[in-house]
Amino acid sequence: MKGCRPLTDQEADAIMESFGGQYADRDRAIFALGRYTGERISAILALRVGDVVQAGRLTDSIIYRRANRKGKTESRTVALHPKAKKALSGWINQLAKGSVLTADDYVFPSRKGQGRRPISRVQYHRILKEAIAPNELTGKIGTHSMRKTFADHVYEALGRDIFRLQKAMGHKNINSTVQYLSFKESDIEKAIRGMS
Repeated sequence: MKGCRPLTDQEADAIMESFGGQYADRDRAIFALGRYTGERISAILALRVGDVVQAGRLTDSIIYRRANRKGKTESRTVALHPKAKKALSGWINQLAKGSVLTADDYVFPSRKGQGRRPISRVQYHRILKEAIAPNELTGKIGTHSMRKTFADHVYEALGRDIFRLQKAMGHKNINSTVQYLSFKESDIEKAIRGMS
């Protein structure tokens, strides 16, 4: 979502705590995957059980299938952050109660259609907005904020190396990666003000 801003750690943690209701574990797992893998919401929602569980165990990395990624040119494998793994594990365990999951089942099934499709990105956007509201956060925040938050953290962790960030984001073109750094306007303003 164009114009969305990244979240601070405090804001992201507050949102995680704001998910409630019967599907709070699901909503936290989706948010954690967005925040810690940096994938687009549509690819996260399209995950199948076989993408995250192998040999009866949660994997250490997530495979985002080529068919579910923007451009549909290649799949992307991302290491699973411990917090994302914990959130995903909680949801998978809840999902598995009372039913046998197959590799082809959606990780985030819709209640409509008896799980033959995942929840929609529009529905998750609504869920996220409900979690954001009580925190009174300012600026444009949406599902793409999770991806921008990932980009911001990885960029800093990699010593502001844009080429390694490009790889981490799964971008084919460096110009796509540059667009994610547009939120560094404060760095530009600081540099301008600091000129002698």
